[in-house]
Amino acid sequence: MDAPYHRLLVADFPACFGFYAAVLPPLTGAALAKGAPEGPYAAWDLTGRTVLSLFDRGTSATAVGTAAPPAAPATGPAADPQAAQDDAVLVLRVDDVERALAHCLGHGGAPVCGPTDRPEWGPGLRTAHLRDPEGRLIELQSY
Repeated sequence: MDAPYHRLLVADFPACFGFYAAVLPPLTGAALAKGAPEGPYAAWDLTGRTVLSLFDRGTSATAVGTAAPPAAPATGPAADPQAAQDDAVLVLRVDDVERALAHCLGHGGAPVCGPTDRPEWGPGLRTAHLRDPEGRLIELQSY
């Protein structure tokens, strides 16, 4: 059995592909194993195992038979993804939080919380948080 990995269902495949293609190799060592900016699928592997994949949201919905429901609620707090609680965090362990954050921001990431020491989370832990081009929360951490 292969190790579990994150698959992100994305609406703007080219923007997300560009972001992850730019930040995953230098921050994690993962290399593009499958896919291209046009989509609908891409995967990054590390030592022969997938660590992250992207799949076009519409293609996925059609494939699994869920294309009829809207991608997000039409009304209420969840209609704006920034107004709702996050349902996932992609955590990337890096050597230098500041350098990694600058790299991500330079490739389309949006800042949430700058580099912060988090001794209450673990000895020597330092984090920064940002969002990818579609608003997903990412934590950069070192310790």
